[in-house]
Amino acid sequence: KKSFEFITSLFLLIFFLPILLIIALAIKIDSRGSVFFVQERLGWRDKTFNFLKFRSMYFDGDLRLNKYLKENLQAKDEWEKYLKIKNKDPRVTRVGKFIRKYSLDELPQFINIMKGDMSLVGPRPYMPREKEEIGKSHEIISRVKPGITGLWQVRGRNILPFKKRLLLDEYYIRNWSLW
Repeated sequence: KKSFEFITSLFLLIFFLPILLIIALAIKIDSRGSVFFVQERLGWRDKTFNFLKFRSMYFDGDLRLNKYLKENLQAKDEWEKYLKIKNKDPRVTRVGKFIRKYSLDELPQFINIMKGDMSLVGPRPYMPREKEEIGKSHEIISRVKPGITGLWQVRGRNILPFKKRLLLDEYYIRNWSLW
């Protein structure tokens, strides 16, 4: 499986290279900051790794989010339930909206697969600050490498509450096969 994922990721990175370069240029033109977003995430066997994405948010996204949540109680409730803002997230840039809509911001994660930190399919890598909220599910989720896509992304993407995502991740881990 590891060899297959490495070769597949290498092929896809080469195939998508022109698109990767266009996205990188668009990000640089649209807003200041790095082209990549690098964040520590929980991985296999509870080890952390540097998770790569194309940057889709402003560099001061946390400040923008805090201000927005203070001014908008409905958004605060949504944030507390889903740990996301589904519509009109004030942190997201113009290019970020586009690359998120088509999941193009995820393409650099093929590098994470080549490094051995992730798989093509598996539970999404959670942030260390989410470990407490993950609770007992963490023991099961940390048994496998996180993936670029997983069951909860296919079944509901952004509409599922956090607890439902955990249940789908556990179900996938307990029932996955090579097929």
